[in-house]
Parts: sequence; C-alpha cells; structure tokens
Amino acid sequence: MKIIKAFFAAAVALAVMAAMADDGAIRKNLGERIPQFQKIDEITKSAMPGLFEIRVNGTEIFYTDSEGNFLIQGSLIDTKQRRNLTEERVDKLTAVAFDTLPLKDAFTIVRGNGKRKLAVFEDPNCGYCKRFERDLQKVDNVTVSMFLYPILSADSAEKSRNIWCAKDKPKAWQDWMVRDQAAAPASPSCDASALMRNVALGKKYKITGTPTLIFADGSRVPGAIDAAQVEKFLAEAKN
Repeated sequence: MKIIKAFFAAAVALAVMAAMADDGAIRKNLGERIPQFQKIDEITKSAMPGLFEIRVNGTEIFYTDSEGNFLIQGSLIDTKQRRNLTEERVDKLTAVAFDTLPLKDAFTIVRGNGKRKLAVFEDPNCGYCKRFERDLQKVDNVTVSMFLYPILSADSAEKSRNIWCAKDKPKAWQDWMVRDQAAAPASPSCDASALMRNVALGKKYKITGTPTLIFADGSRVPGAIDAAQVEKFLAEAKN
C-alpha cells in the first residue's frame, strides 16, 4: 500500500512539474514573439490532447501547443457531444451573478406579481430593442430591471439621460420604445452618472450589443428574443 501511495505521489509531482514547464515555455515564447501576450491571465490544458487554452484580457480565449510555437484563434468543438467548448468557456467567464448587479443604476418595470426577475441592457436608439420591448408587453408576473446602455449612436447618451431624469422613468422609457413619444429634455442639474457606470459595467462583462438579457440564474441571452422565448428562460431560471 505504501508503495502504491508513493508511486501515486511521484506521478502527481511529475505531472505538476510538467505542467509548470509547459506554462513557463508558453509564457516565454509567446511573450517574446507576440508582445501582447506578455500578460497572460491563465494557461490550462484543453479537452483536446496536446492543446493548451490561453486566457488573456479576462475573457479572450486562444489555443497553443506545449511550447507556444503555434497559436489558434477560434472555437474548439467537441464533435462527439456536439458542444462548442470555447463558447461555453467564454459564457462562464462572462457570466453575471444577478444578485451582484448594481440595481441602483437601473429602474424597474413591474408587471403582475413581479415575482420573476429579469435584467436588460438596452440603448434607446436600438431598433431591435424597440421590437423586443413591444413583445415584452405580453410577459406578465415579472420585474424588469432596465439598465440604460447608450453605446450605439451619437445621441444615445442624450436620449438615455432624458429618460433617466424623467419623473416617471418606466413611463418615459415605454413611451419612447413602444409609442415613439420622446422624453422631455433633462434638467441640467440631474445626476445621470449611472449611465456612465452602466457603460463601464457592460464593458467589464463584454456586453457588445443590445438588447442583452440576464436572468435570475445568471444565464445571459443577447438579442431580441420573443415573448415565448423570454417565458422559457424565466421558467428555466426559476428551476
């Protein structure tokens, strides 16, 4: 038994040493050859034998060999299970814990009993968002936390500010998105710093398009999905 334990411990030690050697070689070679890879966040073995995952800038994924002689940018697909491993990894890295969202920088729209929760990042100049908002009217018993996210057009910030500074934010938002009625100009004294914080938050979590939906279980859905799909995700998040 002691011999088996000693053998196992030696095998683990060798594996650790080999991993450290691979890590060092990859960092050295890529750092020298590609300057932007001087700050690698993490190096791990991928599901494919001989292939290593490199993570940079928080959530960017690349792949390389054990010496950093080759670099691959793209998706790693598990053909047996029909899974996009790269996409799954990025989704995990960019997941947003719903309870950590700064809800003070959003306004809420409550329908029915409001028991179900949904957060949405939207730009008032987003045509897809308008379509989404009109369809969202069909979804009941939900509390929607609306994060104004002005990233699309030159006047997105101004329109967002007018809505954020309105006396009734939910009404001003729905008047514009559903009924095409613009909000009144904001008072110069209105504090709209929440908008800048929202943009910074979105950049942190790689939110590059609107609408982007975040459900209570942390699942994230980009794009204007219809009411039936929203219902599906709300049900799954509740389970």
